[in-house]
Amino acid sequence: MKQYQYNDVEALGELVSDEFGAWSEAVAVTQDLVDQFAELTGDHYWIHTDPEKAKTDSPFGATIAHGFLTLVLLPKMRGTPTWEVVGYNNILNYGSDKLRFTGPVIVGSSVHSRSRVKEVTQTPKGTRMVLEQHVHVVGQDERPVLIYELIMIYM
Repeated sequence: MKQYQYNDVEALGELVSDEFGAWSEAVAVTQDLVDQFAELTGDHYWIHTDPEKAKTDSPFGATIAHGFLTLVLLPKMRGTPTWEVVGYNNILNYGSDKLRFTGPVIVGSSVHSRSRVKEVTQTPKGTRMVLEQHVHVVGQDERPVLIYELIMIYM
């Protein structure tokens, strides 16, 4: 695995690409997982939590995962890293520039993700890296169901 010093912006720039990396491991989206998320967040909207009603009243014919559940599953979608940033004291999750929920995740399906380094810049706080992450339903890889740009600062 290739290592990059966190403050070597020029070298880290090699990682910037329009190409996405390999697919992560798949994560199953079960009704139990959706129900636990609904309990945690208080979002009990029937399209997520009532399979019987969803069969007849949902345009999808089944319950679907909350968009934010799909987002928070990203850390479980682990891939095999091909590079790592080293030499930093801390990583700051700085937030996001873009978050789009572009399609449903039907309960009973699995999701996986892939990412690319979109940008690396030097800031007064440290080295800023933007990762663009796409989540897809397994078997439906032509269109993502979630697009997310994660901003991290290495200090």
